[in-house]
Amino acid sequence: MKPLPHTPALLAAAKRIIWFREPEEALDNPTELIAFAMRHATDEDMALLVAQIGEDGLREAIDNAPSGIIDARSWSYWNAKIGRIPAPPLPRRILM
Repeated sequence: MKPLPHTPALLAAAKRIIWFREPEEALDNPTELIAFAMRHATDEDMALLVAQIGEDGLREAIDNAPSGIIDARSWSYWNAKIGRIPAPPLPRRILM
């Protein structure tokens, strides 16, 4: 997924969602930003992000979500929003 534009609205949303990184850095990694948003974003912030990436982008973000960010409830909800019922297993970290 390509980086999101650095508009004032998206920068403000990124700052609220991933508070421990610079908002520009968060927008440059949209897959991670969307994963955090699925768990922590307000409805307004999520609507703003989905307006930028579309349903295909949301599906791509879910398919490539890093492990350990999205909780089970949010994972089920967002998979249902894209028509996946039941949701596939949560992403898992593989330790070698």
